[in-house]
Amino acid sequence: MQFFTDKTFISLCDRVALNDPDLQLVIRQYGYPPLWTRAATFETLIHIILEQQVSLASALAALKKLKEKIIDITPQNLLTLTDEELKACYFSRQKISYAKHLAHEILNGHLNLEELNSLDSESVKEKLIKIKGIGNWSADIYLMMVMHRCDVFPLGDIALLTSVKELKALPKNTTKESIAMIVEEWKPYQTIAAYILWHSYLCKRKRQG
Repeated sequence: MQFFTDKTFISLCDRVALNDPDLQLVIRQYGYPPLWTRAATFETLIHIILEQQVSLASALAALKKLKEKIIDITPQNLLTLTDEELKACYFSRQKISYAKHLAHEILNGHLNLEELNSLDSESVKEKLIKIKGIGNWSADIYLMMVMHRCDVFPLGDIALLTSVKELKALPKNTTKESIAMIVEEWKPYQTIAAYILWHSYLCKRKRQG
């Protein structure tokens, strides 16, 4: 159950890049990636749900709109809103359902975010994906950005898959299974490799993370 901190992050970037010249090249070209981090809160899980299958900018716009409406994004506050009010915050009908279900699961004690800290990554993932609206990608993002677990790689992340193909000069039709074999080489620091790959993806497109 290895995790990284701001004190170990840079040295772990160097360690995972040591055996991969392509990752080394990213660091030489663009510098070290930011240590993307999020709080272990209901708001973070809502943010991750909002990010599903849309641009990061669209998700952030919805989160900001929700914040304007209820100030503190808590389960109690979210459940005071009608579906129409959530729709006005750019929530789709499906994401309204997911958000309300998550709020109920936390309020009734079925999901305790503090208790996740004592679990290994697989157990955390199992617990999270039991919640309607949280799939493998969402659970992986939580493990990486909130819990800073070292060895997670979300194969459902389009930007990461694109970045691997770019980095390794692979054909666009390279299968997810083939990429999974490459990713295995970065164990036990797959998360760190993913941060470097996201950084490369964003820098090539001159975007902020």
